[in-house]
Amino acid sequence: MINQTDSIILIGPMGSGKTSTGRILAKEMGYVFADTDEEVVERTGVSIAYIFDVEGESGFRQREHQALMKLLSKNNAVIATGGGILTYDENRQIIMGHKNVVYLKTSLEKQIERATVSDNRPLLIDADPALKLQELMLTREPLYEEISTIKIDTDQSAPYEIALEIIDKLG
Repeated sequence: MINQTDSIILIGPMGSGKTSTGRILAKEMGYVFADTDEEVVERTGVSIAYIFDVEGESGFRQREHQALMKLLSKNNAVIATGGGILTYDENRQIIMGHKNVVYLKTSLEKQIERATVSDNRPLLIDADPALKLQELMLTREPLYEEISTIKIDTDQSAPYEIALEIIDKLG
């Protein structure tokens, strides 16, 4: 059985459903929901795309790290992370130390379908989405696989179904 003070960290590529599933999962478990991207926006008062423009990806990753540290101090939380959070070594080490790390896997086709409907994806601006997403998965998928304790394929399921599957696998 899951320890009530253990947060659940959702990892995976953009478009895998971390935020939508995380909100439902938190509600179903009586946990609080937190999102590293939302925390960065709240703390800075500007969009992620703006941070990328002004500070570059490295500046964003540092802000994302600060957000992660704040959110991990909460008990009973479901934390949705940005798709690239594991590219920052310190984040990867910190997340690896948690026992409830859920990798929401999704195909490239589903990522394209889901991630390209948002203008809040700075890595897809001025890029061919299919090529960029494929390139990102080549470097990031091994990181997701390495540190996750639970893996869930999200292609054929709605967020509510995914949340129930996570609860089942945590049990």
